[in-house]
Amino acid sequence: MNVNVFYGILIPFLGTSAGAACVFFMKKNLNEQVQRALTGFAAGVMVAASVWSLLIPAIEQSDGMGKLSFIPAVVGLWAGVLFLLLLDHIIPHLHQNSDQAEGPKSRLQRTTMLVLAVTLHNIPEGMAVGVVYAGYLTGNSKITMMGAMALSLGIAIQNFPEGAIISMPLRSEGMGKGKAFVGGMLSGVVEPVGAVITILAAGLIVPALPYLLSFAAGAMLYVVVEELIPEMSTGEHSNIGTIFFAVGFSLMMVLDVALG
Repeated sequence: MNVNVFYGILIPFLGTSAGAACVFFMKKNLNEQVQRALTGFAAGVMVAASVWSLLIPAIEQSDGMGKLSFIPAVVGLWAGVLFLLLLDHIIPHLHQNSDQAEGPKSRLQRTTMLVLAVTLHNIPEGMAVGVVYAGYLTGNSKITMMGAMALSLGIAIQNFPEGAIISMPLRSEGMGKGKAFVGGMLSGVVEPVGAVITILAAGLIVPALPYLLSFAAGAMLYVVVEELIPEMSTGEHSNIGTIFFAVGFSLMMVLDVALG
């Protein structure tokens, strides 16, 4: 594997780990308004990445199909949505600010299910990074190294608050600082693993690349609508989540266009 690609797929994981390390420097849990802002920011980054880094390249790579070039994007997007819907139903997990676990009934600890919830929504992010680097490795002229790096950076930036959002509650649940950090860090391990698996899959079936790009987009959009938007809107009405959604969207859009 290309050394730059190796570093590129590790960048988002480093973002999660750095965020999880906040547990060593902060005494209290994150303020509710701060959590909303960070969740909105993450949602904005993921939506922009889904559009600019994944769906648009998927359509461009299918331009040989003429007016039907939207087909791989639509098919892949729906496959991604349904895949995350399936995972949502078969993996027990617990969202932030919720006492009601989702998925099958389980005797898992609350802290374990909190980590599983974040791990679940890191899967599409890892796939997104992997499929973009796969496009670069297969020599696709529409995907540049800088464009792939832009996606890695965007995901890493939004992973930083995610790492803190998981490690801080683990600490407040009574877990030691070291274990809380490891829990937050481990929730991000699935990203480089998912990226490598996706790169290998795309290498075996190059014509599937547009479908894989849009699959990752569909999975990310599912996470945004099913999890992040409700989380940034819970409790007393506030516009902070919406404002930071726009900040995250703008930043990812700028990164993708400027570096891509």
